[in-house]
Amino acid sequence: MQSEKTAVLIMDYQNAIVDNYSGGDTELLPRAAKVLSSARQANIPVIYVVIGFRPGYPEISNDNKSFSALRESGRFAFGDTASHIHPDVAPHEKDFIVTKHRVSAFSGSDLEMLLRANQIDSLVLMGIATSGVVLSTLRYVADLDFKITVLKDCCADQDPQVQQCLLEKIFPRQADVMSSDEWISQLTEK
Repeated sequence: MQSEKTAVLIMDYQNAIVDNYSGGDTELLPRAAKVLSSARQANIPVIYVVIGFRPGYPEISNDNKSFSALRESGRFAFGDTASHIHPDVAPHEKDFIVTKHRVSAFSGSDLEMLLRANQIDSLVLMGIATSGVVLSTLRYVADLDFKITVLKDCCADQDPQVQQCLLEKIFPRQADVMSSDEWISQLTEK
């Protein structure tokens, strides 16, 4: 792994999502914070991907079943505290923040432009939910020929069986799946 070509994507680590999907894993946020700190020390860009909408939710079609329900809830409009990045993994000044409007980190965002402009060809993924943003993003970047690593202990999902199936059977077909400590130890070996 060449750090100058790698970026860490921390996806949907927003207050409401962490609260709803962390499943009581009290070490999820400390592990994620350790990854971010290690990446920054290795000069690996950190990119936050968050979901957010303009007032009135003009990005959401009535035909989109799950997102029209989200619009009705009033959640994730810009400024809503539920949409803020969790303070335990708060961005630093040099980090990037990308706003998306659907499940995938790329849907309705400028993420691909940011990656290409910085000649990134390798991504480290961590996110909530595994069956949502991580799965959708992994499939998309695999089709774009990025090298992908998924940090399994920095992903969370409401359904433990789905989480296990994705991490053990589906993701390894397109990505290296490892723990955060394994990834961090690779950085120190360089």
